[in-house]
Amino acid sequence: MKIVVIQGPNLNMLGIREQQVYGPMKLEQIHAQMKEFAGQNGMEIEFFQSNLEGELVDKIQECYGEVNGIILNAAAYTHTSIAIRDAIAAVAIPTIEVHISNIHRREEFRKENMIAPVCTSSIVGFGPFGYHLAMTGMLQIMGEVKAAQEAQAAAQAAK
Repeated sequence: MKIVVIQGPNLNMLGIREQQVYGPMKLEQIHAQMKEFAGQNGMEIEFFQSNLEGELVDKIQECYGEVNGIILNAAAYTHTSIAIRDAIAAVAIPTIEVHISNIHRREEFRKENMIAPVCTSSIVGFGPFGYHLAMTGMLQIMGEVKAAQEAQAAAQAAK
């Protein structure tokens, strides 16, 4: 199983910016923990971060036919990007949205979420642990997908 973790704008500044909101962990530390979890669970994992909306859209599109799941923190683009929303919908890959802070308890403009309706699930407000929850969730989703495929294959074979 291959998972791609896509990180949006300013997440490269974790550990530096607004530690009272995002905590002291750096993005590299979060990715190291995710890589360890992936290795323990037989998952292949790739990381991508960009501050540019078009690069995030390109990366989502590159996942089509190549990966089993996407973990996405679109950061500020969550609230503004129809392009990212449309890319997620187009590739139809299980996508778990992650936000370090609880976007629902923050500024009013952060309560608008353009991408949640096309994501499989959303995890908000757990700090960096939210990425671990997303990895666990992705394992569950992939298990359900595999079980459904096996049931479908068995039904076809029985015909």
